[in-house]
Amino acid sequence: MRRVWVIPENFLERISQPSSRFHPDYLAYKRGEVTQAELIARLPHVAMIGDSVCTGTHVSTPWKTFWRARSCRGRDWFLNVDSAAEIESVSKRLEKLTPLVASHHAGIGAMVDDENDRPWFSRRILGTQNLSGQINQLLTANRFPDLILISIGHNNVDWAWRSPAGELAQPKIRLQRMSQSFRKMFERRLRKLIGHAREKRDRISIVVFGIVNFETYFKGREEAERRREQDSTLYPHLETTYKYLISFRPDYRENVIRLAKMANQELREMVAALNRESASDSNVQLRYSDALATADLSRAELLHAVDGWHASAKGHNVLAEAAFTDLAPSLEFLGIV
Repeated sequence: MRRVWVIPENFLERISQPSSRFHPDYLAYKRGEVTQAELIARLPHVAMIGDSVCTGTHVSTPWKTFWRARSCRGRDWFLNVDSAAEIESVSKRLEKLTPLVASHHAGIGAMVDDENDRPWFSRRILGTQNLSGQINQLLTANRFPDLILISIGHNNVDWAWRSPAGELAQPKIRLQRMSQSFRKMFERRLRKLIGHAREKRDRISIVVFGIVNFETYFKGREEAERRREQDSTLYPHLETTYKYLISFRPDYRENVIRLAKMANQELREMVAALNRESASDSNVQLRYSDALATADLSRAELLHAVDGWHASAKGHNVLAEAAFTDLAPSLEFLGIV
């Protein structure tokens, strides 16, 4: 998916008010001292790195899924530009505090990747960038973000994919190996992002969200499955999920929950270790957030009515509320509140 940039239509009106902290910039713009592009660059910039959990998508037939992935953007918990979609996204909530520029880089199937990994053909035709590619988009952008939200790794917990039969039956060692590899790959990518951020003069906050709460999520999924048993017209692509994530099958779910918890612990320890390396006066704030990892997703109504897999509008609101509530330390660090 191509990155999506959104700027509030009324930002000029808002910063023209004398009470706005951007009012001096507005006056400079009116005097012709700065261009509109330069004026926009002075607004806070917020970026989202992630996978399909961060997008307003669902799966159905291959062609429709492809079309949706390429064309349907801006209807999710981070960014909602569709007034018909009843989602109070994080960016909309932030806009109440300040005019800002939001950029969305997440894509379907995105993963935390190794240096030697090459995106699969299916992801290339969708335009999906893995974690490394999304970070590179930020590094090469004309304006580096002030606030970076990272929510990725859900495809990395598909532990049963390509698993040898012996490890399917006895997965303990496999799960440990996968969680440790996940941390190493994530840390290498994150160090590159942090290093670039430290070269900037302004304050920058990076928030690493833990993987969503699969323990409650699968309760919602089980409720959707029971509803489908009673009415076969519901969730018409419920089983299509298994073509993409083998580990979502009932027999494998327990270890998805285990691996996600292990991965989140690795993320928490990784962030703590990186912060111990940082100088006390660093311009970069790095935080781990368990907001999504503790959000209650146990109701079927939070899942999409077509695939019972991705989030519904109500589900996106739950994620938006959880994520936004935990942004207070970042906003304080950036001087937005």
